[in-house]
Amino acid sequence: MGLPTNKAINNGGQAHPTTMTLSVINLSQTLIRIDSITPNDKGCQKLLAQLLADVGFNIEHEKFGDVDNLFAWHGEQLGKSLLFVGHTDVVPTGDEKLWKHPPFSATIDGDYLFGRGSADMKSAVAAFTLAMIDYVKSNPNHKGKLALMLTSDEEGVAQDGIKKMMPHIAQTHHFDYCLVGEPSSSKALGDTVRIGRRGSLHVTITIHGKQGHVAYPEKAKNPVFLSADLINDLSQFKWDNGNEDFPPTSFQISSVKTSTNTSNIIPAEMIIQGNFRYSPESSQQSIQTQLGTILKQNNLNYSLNWELSGLPFHSKSQVLKQALNDSIMRTAQQKPQFNAAGGTSDGRFVAPFGVEVVELGVINDSIHQVDEKVLVEDVVKLETIYRDIIENLLKRPLHN
Repeated sequence: MGLPTNKAINNGGQAHPTTMTLSVINLSQTLIRIDSITPNDKGCQKLLAQLLADVGFNIEHEKFGDVDNLFAWHGEQLGKSLLFVGHTDVVPTGDEKLWKHPPFSATIDGDYLFGRGSADMKSAVAAFTLAMIDYVKSNPNHKGKLALMLTSDEEGVAQDGIKKMMPHIAQTHHFDYCLVGEPSSSKALGDTVRIGRRGSLHVTITIHGKQGHVAYPEKAKNPVFLSADLINDLSQFKWDNGNEDFPPTSFQISSVKTSTNTSNIIPAEMIIQGNFRYSPESSQQSIQTQLGTILKQNNLNYSLNWELSGLPFHSKSQVLKQALNDSIMRTAQQKPQFNAAGGTSDGRFVAPFGVEVVELGVINDSIHQVDEKVLVEDVVKLETIYRDIIENLLKRPLHN
């Protein structure tokens, strides 16, 4: 597939007027037309790497398992450093017959660009790639370091992407700031910026009873009945109070099943699968201790299996907040709300390396849905916002 050109795109009979407009929309469309369903990249990263290499970026491709990863950088460590993080993989389309336009056609219809990955997050990848290119072309001898890291493993199990890339890259590179291009906006571009994410901790609780015939309950111990008070306690327990940027830690049960599926047998076990989305006011250890106390108070025979999906992170940098606020206000005329709501992102793999991590992208109301779409105007503005943020951060004095 060839690289995008600056040919006019017809949008209801009207061509977009500027080179910047045409470039970012064309590149977005080119990426969307590649059916890079996780963990397959299918050439997205090579295309972007070529664009970056053409203006002097150093390029490093890494493959872990079936996952493609790209790291590109320009400049030196002397000065501030900014890393953009994103992904080129997308979720499956579902029934393509339900789509208004074919999911990989990248059709512009009215004010919107339709397609799988248009919002999550190929338009953001196009926007920050071109913003980086424009900055380097305008400032070939700039101070500081500007970099990009992409994976094709964000929408999947997230084991062979940024999780493995960061330890590898951190051996020779350090970054002050990281901007993840996830679709953070709610109602309008730039109205929400994520300055952190909650941790994600999975647990499987197995309550042990005693199997028996339903006609002779006195000879058995039904784990479902034994767990009734436990489930009520879990639904009402207050794990922490959160803080000014984070909501309180929440626990949700996602699955309840027993060890039998036969109507005349009292099961020996009940298995509860749940997830904690936890604020920095809690930790994996504190949650495990609290849950253990609740289980013991209910006098249950139980076993637990834990799986940590991601640690919480929280950016408190006022410099970064101010740069985001100024850039968004100037281009989108929005006063951003800074919070840490939502799910997890690859930012959780970057923050532990001492990097201030934030997330800023397009409106997220159609992500993972049929007819995923993004406002064409928002993609154009997002490139300008990213370009402005680069200028704000890399030109700051080293001591700020």
